[in-house]
Amino acid sequence: MAPVFRMLRQLSVQVSRCRAASRLMSSHTAAAADTEAQDGNRVLFPPLQSYSDEERMMRDTVRRFAQERLAPLVSKMDENSKMDPEVIDALFKQGLMGLEVPLEYNGTGSTFFSSMLVIEELAKVDPSVAVLCDIQNTLINILMLELGTDEQKNQYLPRLCSDMVGSFCLSEAGSGSDAFSLKTRAEKHKDFYIINGSKMWISNAEQAGVFLVMANVDPGAGYRGITCFIVDRDTEGLHIGRKENKLGLRASSTCPLSFENVKVHESCILGKLGQGYKYAIGMLNGGRIGIAAQMVGLAQGCFDHAVPYTRERVQFGKRIFDFQGMQHQVAQVATQIEAARLLTYNAARLKEAGRPFIKEACMAKYYSSEVATLTTSKCIEWMGGVGFTKDYPIEKYYRDCKIGTIYEGTSNIQLSTMAKIIDQEYDS
Repeated sequence: MAPVFRMLRQLSVQVSRCRAASRLMSSHTAAAADTEAQDGNRVLFPPLQSYSDEERMMRDTVRRFAQERLAPLVSKMDENSKMDPEVIDALFKQGLMGLEVPLEYNGTGSTFFSSMLVIEELAKVDPSVAVLCDIQNTLINILMLELGTDEQKNQYLPRLCSDMVGSFCLSEAGSGSDAFSLKTRAEKHKDFYIINGSKMWISNAEQAGVFLVMANVDPGAGYRGITCFIVDRDTEGLHIGRKENKLGLRASSTCPLSFENVKVHESCILGKLGQGYKYAIGMLNGGRIGIAAQMVGLAQGCFDHAVPYTRERVQFGKRIFDFQGMQHQVAQVATQIEAARLLTYNAARLKEAGRPFIKEACMAKYYSSEVATLTTSKCIEWMGGVGFTKDYPIEKYYRDCKIGTIYEGTSNIQLSTMAKIIDQEYDS
């Protein structure tokens, strides 16, 4: 199977055309006048599940990659709580760790929506791998691409696309949902800063070669002192703690970090001084769509394992699937998964089109997390005793899904954000 990266390089002359087509499809309302068809008085719009050639190729290729390369390793990685290095290497070789990064930086030159399709397909097989890819693409690469100086981009982006995992460091023991009450401090000394503090729940920390660290340069200014620093893994004073022994996503490393007089040059500031809180908010808004895609893929993957079992298992002389009570449950769950997918795709299309998307991103993240929780629970019930064992992957999906209601904003935070926006919409 040819790597996605190589195939997209061969099609690089078509990338801009595909991106334009994708944006046109996402701009449904704004482009209504341009999409009017000669079909009576009706105006026709493309369905949300319309794909450009690039998107379709990406989805299908990643689907094959996940089944062929990831599926055989999922159980072992979960059991050992460790990502197989060959999986990470394969993600880089397939071009899946630099999806939106331009070709000039060794990236794939693809689109945000394509990134969501990749995350969804990976999560169908292993959500731990999906979150590794998600963080790299929706947080690390985008922050570096949008905020980095030419020197920073030339130094880090080619490696982030080829062999270096990145990690985003915001959460602390005392600042979870209240992210901007962080205590990590960066003090200025001549042309460098000294960072002291600690971080918790840092994903990808075990494998990361570079960390984007949020620290406060002016505690008196509150959150307006928060600044983003680029800190290399081998920087003196940076200590990576023992990874957490988690319920789910066990192959995805989550570690505490401590900073003891970590010295970084002022050239390691990413973006502007004191603007870190804005960057974090912006990235997390888009990142929530990535979590939604992960939860949709997780739910679909679990569903795809459970339904065939109900069609094969015979009780009382007929398939379990043939009982009306079972059929109704299957149909209800399938409807909810589809609704979650459409919410996610809509949010992704809106973001890609440059239109307001925060409310829709929160809706997608909230609902898909709830649907994943319901789906995995139901699938265990449908499979009975075997669903409760590790002989089938259903119980792993059940464990993996719970984090969806917690990270990158709990479900309650999503609901509060949605409510604020709805309130503002009625001001006019």
